[in-house]
Amino acid sequence: MILAKRPEVERFLSAPDRNTRAAVIWGKDRSGVHERADRLAKAVTERPDDPFNVALLTELDIEKGDARLEEELSALSLLGGRRLVRLKLTGERSGPERIAAEALAAHVGGALNPDCFLIIEAGGLDRSSPLRKAAEKADRCVCIPVYEDEAGDVVRLVREALGADKVGLTPEALQVLVSRLPKERGVARQEVERLALYIGPGSGAVLGLADLTGFLGVEPEASLADAANDAFGGRPGPAQSALRRARAEGEGGPAAVRALSQHLQRLRKAQALQADGTDPQAAAKQVGVFWKNEKEFLRQVRAWRPALLDVLQPEVFEADRACKQTGSPDGLIAERLALSIAARARRLGL
Repeated sequence: MILAKRPEVERFLSAPDRNTRAAVIWGKDRSGVHERADRLAKAVTERPDDPFNVALLTELDIEKGDARLEEELSALSLLGGRRLVRLKLTGERSGPERIAAEALAAHVGGALNPDCFLIIEAGGLDRSSPLRKAAEKADRCVCIPVYEDEAGDVVRLVREALGADKVGLTPEALQVLVSRLPKERGVARQEVERLALYIGPGSGAVLGLADLTGFLGVEPEASLADAANDAFGGRPGPAQSALRRARAEGEGGPAAVRALSQHLQRLRKAQALQADGTDPQAAAKQVGVFWKNEKEFLRQVRAWRPALLDVLQPEVFEADRACKQTGSPDGLIAERLALSIAARARRLGL
């Protein structure tokens, strides 16, 4: 059985069905996978770190083909309570994944200790994965794919983590922080913990945007985002200045061209959403536009018609290719592209 919707995943992680014998949690966000596996382990057994009742295995433990995984799944609890077996796979070897799939099928089919619970952590599993196939079709197994956190998930994580330390952020500061946090959940959580220490745990303080700037600093990615917004908004001088600022902060031409390309794709996606009936403001929010930039972004969406973006796209691809050639003046290539875009934008009345 596949659990993908947040409410049903939360219910299962908090109180797994007694009839379920295994769970496969997989995804590219390994921190998110591990976090969910830890929560499930605590719900399955009162002592998830008990060496007598819990077996922790890696792919190195099972790849020798000595039936180690099935042996652990067949073992009985020594001290009472439900026995737990946890297996962590990196996805770098196909052999352990195949062995895990076979053991999973045997276990959920009742061939091993039915009172044992199996948790498998895995990386990104494609549709051809034997483990994913076995998990999705098994009756007594739950398959939980972990996708990249959406903005709402990150907001919830930040609020809960800061709330636990009795500190907080204003809505404006919260939105800026969420836009800057890395996608990896574990790293994002570490950044939020660092922020709590910066604010002062237990102080009850609520930081505004001006206070948050001291914690975040000025990041190269912010300069590149400003450059792209200025270029597509018909402001060549500010766009060029932002690119040079980003270069001084360590970002080269390829990153600059990528930022311009990403802005172009946001314009495309927002146009497509509006064509399907999405409200303009809602479309801007869906493509990740910061609320302060919403008015300017929607102005660009109206001016840069899809046909104009189609003409521009090959030039962006060519600039990206040119930047990656050995010895190329990538900074100048990115600047030339930005200035060309800004010139076109001005002719559009931006």
